[in-house]
Amino acid sequence: MNIPEYKEHFSKNFFLAYPVVLSQLGHIMVSVFDSLMVGQLGTVPLAAASLGNSIFTITLVFGLGVSYSITPLIAGAEGRRNYTRISLLLLNGLVSNVLLGILLFIAGYFFSPYITVLDQPPKVVGLAVPYINILFLSMVPLMVFQAFRQFAEGLSLTKQAMYISIVANSLNIFLNYIFIWGKFGVPAMGLVGAGWATLISRIIMAMMMAGYVLYAKRFEIFRKYLRLSHLSLLHMYHIFKLGLPISVQMIFEMGAFSFSAVMIGWLGAKELAAHQIAINVASVTYMMASGIAAAATIRVGNQKGLGNYRAMRVAGLSSFAMGVMFMLISGLFMVAGNKFIPLLYIDDMEVVQLASTLLIIAALFQISDGVQVVGLGALRGLEDVRIPSIISLLAYWVVGLPIGYLLCFEANLGVSGIWTGLLVGLSVAALLLFYRFKLLSHQLQKR
Repeated sequence: MNIPEYKEHFSKNFFLAYPVVLSQLGHIMVSVFDSLMVGQLGTVPLAAASLGNSIFTITLVFGLGVSYSITPLIAGAEGRRNYTRISLLLLNGLVSNVLLGILLFIAGYFFSPYITVLDQPPKVVGLAVPYINILFLSMVPLMVFQAFRQFAEGLSLTKQAMYISIVANSLNIFLNYIFIWGKFGVPAMGLVGAGWATLISRIIMAMMMAGYVLYAKRFEIFRKYLRLSHLSLLHMYHIFKLGLPISVQMIFEMGAFSFSAVMIGWLGAKELAAHQIAINVASVTYMMASGIAAAATIRVGNQKGLGNYRAMRVAGLSSFAMGVMFMLISGLFMVAGNKFIPLLYIDDMEVVQLASTLLIIAALFQISDGVQVVGLGALRGLEDVRIPSIISLLAYWVVGLPIGYLLCFEANLGVSGIWTGLLVGLSVAALLLFYRFKLLSHQLQKR
């Protein structure tokens, strides 16, 4: 290993990644603060938040996956200095995202009443349906934000989305306080109030990001094609062609966690509430690691566009190292705080005990989670998206979930058994994705 060479890439990766990490953290902190504040209402509302967020996550990751395709396409075009293509990708990426956001809202709203077929506690379902419908509506402004954000990140401009996410997340916390408990003359709305807070904060977030891209002078060269006459089915096809496998891969991964929540719901509301606490904490570290993955996508895609395959490979491998180091520290924090963290959410000691056990399992899979998410980001930079989708299908649905089901219901390990299955699935995905990047990057470098 050439230490100075890797040190240079560590530095570049870090300064590109940390704004994305904080921006990604803004996305997940909406759910975290919803759960923290709703948890004060009791076990059933917290369980309803878990069920609602688990189902909404499927819609969320599908939309995010398509939007993620914009970044490597723009990074590659920027590496070739093809500004006309960048302009067309901005326009067509924006229109594609808006249309997809509307379709996802309509589909989610139509299917939400059928949550009853999942055999969840009736009181939990009753609270979850109106909450999740508001979250589905928030997909429209979120997809607008994502279009402009992924465009800017493809040009290696990551700080602005970070600032906007921090502002929007702060607004979400304040609105939660008002709507959940009924402050300043507003009636108390409980869990539904958290949904309205999320929707409003995402509308503000979309408006701020759109204003930055549409009016900042640095983007003036890219705005000349922002007319309907330049809509191109070919460009939309390329965006969707690259984005669909990313979405499928993310659905296989996040869908496994969502279906785990459904299985845990068969055990009862307390288990589901404990799952929500642990998955909330694990989601924070995952989304922060996905910021490193986003930096890997940009750096790998840009170096590939330049034809600098040695730098492309080192940029990817250094991102893996950063992911491992970050997630190792995160795991240690989970172990240290496994008794204390659940008390921030709820005072039901049975739920707290279950959640503290799940946090130990979450700590064990931190490194695997970091490697697999960075692997996905690095492979997106290579525009390699189909094989990672197959890997996710095998790791989570063929290996992880069946093992979790057997350990939970056959070996009687309960909710811990399901989480152990997730640990196995993440480890399999991490090994295969790391090997896949090493293989492809080595082949390109030799060529």
